[in-house]
Amino acid sequence: MCSFSQEIKALLALRGKSFHPSGDFQEKTPFWCLDGLAEEDVRGVMARSVCAKSAFELWGHGQTHSELRTSLLNYPSENMSPFMHKDSTYRINVYTFNKTLEFPDRIKRIDAMDYLPFEGTVSLKSPQHIFCLLEDYGTDPNDIPEHPNYIYFGRWIADGQRELIRSHSVKNRHFIGNTSMDAGLSFIMANHAKVNENDLVFDPFVGTGSLLVACSHFRAYVCGTDIDYNTIHGRGRSSRKNQKWRGPDENIRANLRQYGTEEMYIDVMISDASKPVWREAPLFDAIITDPPYGIRESTRRTGSHKDVTKHADGIYLESHVPVSQAYHLSDIFTDLLNFSAHHLVVGGRLVYWLPVYRPEYSEETVPLHPCLRILSNCEQTLSSHTSRRLITMEKIRKPEELDGLAQFADGRFSPYQGHNAFREKYFSGLNKRCIKEDNKAVVNGQ
Repeated sequence: MCSFSQEIKALLALRGKSFHPSGDFQEKTPFWCLDGLAEEDVRGVMARSVCAKSAFELWGHGQTHSELRTSLLNYPSENMSPFMHKDSTYRINVYTFNKTLEFPDRIKRIDAMDYLPFEGTVSLKSPQHIFCLLEDYGTDPNDIPEHPNYIYFGRWIADGQRELIRSHSVKNRHFIGNTSMDAGLSFIMANHAKVNENDLVFDPFVGTGSLLVACSHFRAYVCGTDIDYNTIHGRGRSSRKNQKWRGPDENIRANLRQYGTEEMYIDVMISDASKPVWREAPLFDAIITDPPYGIRESTRRTGSHKDVTKHADGIYLESHVPVSQAYHLSDIFTDLLNFSAHHLVVGGRLVYWLPVYRPEYSEETVPLHPCLRILSNCEQTLSSHTSRRLITMEKIRKPEELDGLAQFADGRFSPYQGHNAFREKYFSGLNKRCIKEDNKAVVNGQ
């Protein structure tokens, strides 16, 4: 539910609007009432949202059908008349949450609303206007009340973009890997990051590019890096059932070509996320990523605990293949936050997944950075002991403004110092605890 509210807030912010719930707002209810929005704003939000199902202009509401009638009769007639005149066509739908009504019961609900001044003609196939009666029967499927908890009636404005989840399903994706991000979650992350047309978006753990696919759908330019040579070049063993090796055209570019957004693809390259390869400048409007957690994909970086022989001038031989070593979770998130602080534009957003061992989790385990502020922290439960949190952060200041902070040295801030020092210990044992408690846990990817 947190991801729903954050998505709506982010999409409203793209339009310069604020999130203003009306009345006694409860985030966990299936129906929300928001104030201060024009129909154009609602359509703009619904044109991107994958969490919201539909949006309506509210005409009346109440705890009973009698209260609904009173509310509707008090609704200004001048607001109703443009949609009820004799030359119009219309249809009334009945939607229920947590309860299924038989067809005759739905007809009775509609017939009971004959007090509304409809003058137009009913058209079930192609009406000019659609009206909806919404009944809320709570969220507990084991305790469904006989009568609805609340009832709403209004004019339908727009549906959300849940069709994107089906049309971009990983099952039908040209190039996939073991940890390809679910299509629905990819679009949610892009919305949390306020990805907009002509933005430049970067994924430092790009994998098979699922997040680039979602961001390019919103007409953002996309690029990424990954340490895995075979994944970047689309080589090696296939992740598909009954297919041993990847085909010659299985790569990230082909994924964007599949969805008609290849022109938004800048490129991807092999790179170690722990090593600086970008020039020091705020380059990206958003950084969106799903770091490896070491369960389905190993966490590696270049380097060795042993001495590596170099030439006197410090240059490796041309044939040198860098060795790798363990890349601890605490280091992954330290590097990610520092990279974002340096390379996001001010106001740009970082959106990433944080693995969680639920019995030991607290909000203090979430890494912090003085240049970034946390906007939302949403949980996706994976098992009784494991979950992951979708963290959304916004850059609020430049690193050069932090010269006076003792913790900030050589451009690198450690979020594990001071009173938050236990975070490093928490992350260092996270993988072992997740695997021990639940061998079937899937913490990285779907």
